[in-house]
Amino acid sequence: MKRQTSWGYYLSQYFIKICKFLTLFSLNQIKRIYNAAMTTIEFIKMHGLGNDFVIFDLRAQNLKLSSHVVKEIARRRTGVGCDQLISIEVSKNINKDAKIRIWNADGGEVEACGNAMRCVGYLLLKEGKKTEIVLETPAGDIKVTGNNADRVSVDMGVPRTHWSEIPLAEEYDTLCIDISEGELKNPVGVSMGNPHVVFFVNDVDSIDLDKLGPKIEFHPLFPSRVNVGISEVLGNNQIRLRVWERGVGITNACGTAACAAVVAGVRRKVVLRNTTVNLDGGSLEIEWRSSDNRVIMTGPVSSSFRGSLI
Repeated sequence: MKRQTSWGYYLSQYFIKICKFLTLFSLNQIKRIYNAAMTTIEFIKMHGLGNDFVIFDLRAQNLKLSSHVVKEIARRRTGVGCDQLISIEVSKNINKDAKIRIWNADGGEVEACGNAMRCVGYLLLKEGKKTEIVLETPAGDIKVTGNNADRVSVDMGVPRTHWSEIPLAEEYDTLCIDISEGELKNPVGVSMGNPHVVFFVNDVDSIDLDKLGPKIEFHPLFPSRVNVGISEVLGNNQIRLRVWERGVGITNACGTAACAAVVAGVRRKVVLRNTTVNLDGGSLEIEWRSSDNRVIMTGPVSSSFRGSLI
């Protein structure tokens, strides 16, 4: 007659095996395993005129960012919510203060974001107690200056206006590109490290940007897609601008779009090289310097809150 083995016997054997396994590790090793399992990733939420960012400092913590991870974090209802996600990383170049990577809310990694550079710049200026830093970005090195106040200036570099640099799929005069969508016709093409078209209209608020923005963004003329600005000239040094951002949609502000709008306006001879750009979220001061052809953007930054991902 076979003797039945009780559940208690099996549980006791299982417990013995666990104890033997744990004896293989020191107390410190067990603590490290536990801490690794419970690690949280800290971030700060910031914005420049309502253009908002989730910023991760990955110089001292590890987070593998993929398109899927970025989209989940950027979701307004179920994630943290943002227009762009930014990572601060260690630059291999000792002359750079940090390396910056930028993702749009759709999970696509992009070249440049002016408002994000002001926000990150503010953090690093304050951290290092400096008045000037240099950031390594996919669009090139960017110099940020400030005096620990909440207004920061960013040297956005030299704008590019050749059709192949924007880029366009075929050759056009970028001062008047032969495309139209609804009321929007013949924009100016500009690259500020990322592609922009600027349409000049009589009344920006009369344009259905929700409808026309994505049609232009995905127009076959733009192989990398494009950011869409609609600009109303209010005076020789005042512009009203609304923006459809590539991979994001309508945003309250876009720093590179503001720079592109002034460059486009100067090329069309409708504004001066020092111009205030009034966006839905507030105003930016843009200077396209004649001395070296570089564009300087100045504006405020704000911190919203700090948090962590579990």
